[in-house]
Amino acid sequence: MKFTDKACPVLLRRREGRLQILAFRHPKAGLQLIKGTVEADEEPSETVLRELGEESGIEDALLVEPLGQLVLRSIQQRWYIFLCAVERTLPDEWSHYTTDGGGHDFAFFWHHLDEAPSDEWDPAFRTGLGFIQRRVKERSNDSLVVSA
Repeated sequence: MKFTDKACPVLLRRREGRLQILAFRHPKAGLQLIKGTVEADEEPSETVLRELGEESGIEDALLVEPLGQLVLRSIQQRWYIFLCAVERTLPDEWSHYTTDGGGHDFAFFWHHLDEAPSDEWDPAFRTGLGFIQRRVKERSNDSLVVSA
């Protein structure tokens, strides 16, 4: 079985004692995390920052550490998930126009990491959120780098 490699940047922030993860509403495909295809000439660690910029407009992120690989056999994808950070405060919500897939406006927001994802989330992204929740819990709060 051949898998398509994807890279998924994770930006976290803490608000009122709770961790939130950056997510967006795709106009045709519901709630999602940023994720994109690893090109033949790229390493996943390069793809993750490129995709973050293309899909959200965040061009100044730093790669912090890998959170692991998630294999989704049902859709034949392998996700390389990386914790990233920015050294500035990001807005609570914003829109970004991306040219991917013919062009779309993505509406960004922060999802509480401790909340179960609703049915608006594609099943693959619900699985991805669960994977990220488990990986984040494995780290102590003191060592977890989050965005402002």
